[in-house]
Amino acid sequence: MGAILAAYPLTVGAQQNERARRIAVLMGVADDAEGQARLAAFRKGMHDLGWSEGRDMQMDVRFTSADTDRARAYGAELIRWAPDVILANSSPVVAALKQQTKTIPIVFAQVVDPVNSGFVDSLAHPGGNITGFVSLDFGIGAKWLEILKQIAPRVVRVGVLRDPQTPGGSGQLGAIQGATSSFRVELKAFDVRDIATIERRLSVFADEPNGGLIVPNSVAASIHHKLITDLAARLRLPAIYPYRFFVADGGLISYGIDNYDSWQKAAGYVDRILKGAKPAELPVQEPTKFELAINLKTAKALGLTVPPSLLAQADEVIE
Repeated sequence: MGAILAAYPLTVGAQQNERARRIAVLMGVADDAEGQARLAAFRKGMHDLGWSEGRDMQMDVRFTSADTDRARAYGAELIRWAPDVILANSSPVVAALKQQTKTIPIVFAQVVDPVNSGFVDSLAHPGGNITGFVSLDFGIGAKWLEILKQIAPRVVRVGVLRDPQTPGGSGQLGAIQGATSSFRVELKAFDVRDIATIERRLSVFADEPNGGLIVPNSVAASIHHKLITDLAARLRLPAIYPYRFFVADGGLISYGIDNYDSWQKAAGYVDRILKGAKPAELPVQEPTKFELAINLKTAKALGLTVPPSLLAQADEVIE
């Protein structure tokens, strides 16, 4: 009898583990403070929906740091784990997963252009095992240029740190190009993936006066955000960025989606899938929440006066 009673708690534990749902997470970003903050937003979203890690759900997380080979290897590893659903972010990560499974549900938290990337049939009707949340409104390109001119009105030459391998990158660049005549600026594109030469090329660009910088959404820009913000400061280039964490690291100004909002919303889709919903039935959602952040210390260092109207619109001001 003693042996039977001693074994009883183990049996209960095993049954609880069997009931736990498996969530695999493949992050296209680095395992840094920003990557962990996005993951924490998802965990909070799941907790708010009544899920408890270690009780009724298990998570297995991998970070790829924008390495496509690592994305494929980690994707295969996580699929062998047989998860109930995979949470992913970045187009290269979703592309790697799409090649390896057509049945396991995939929810992406941040992808630029899922239709043209071939991940879904349409935003309203995804049509397969993939759905999620778009990280960009292409019209934001013109907004970046407008805000940059507001905070640095003397800018007449604008460099764009684009990633040509990012799906939707040409659309972002096109939106900025379409607004150049309205703001009377000349545009020059730089490849953000070419880190070895970006400092040299931007240094040449900054040799001429009245230059500014736009950094669109891309995994590469996020991975190298500290290098980029430090370089812009050293070259005295007013720059606008896609996310608030660039400004927290010394960038001048940012305008873009609330990163953590999309990760918390992704929890809602994961919850629904774990309760029986199909990804094909869950429409891809476009961003609705945008935020403006300004670093007044950086503005002062660049000799810029932030217009009161722009300050009034800011969601966060760093002094």
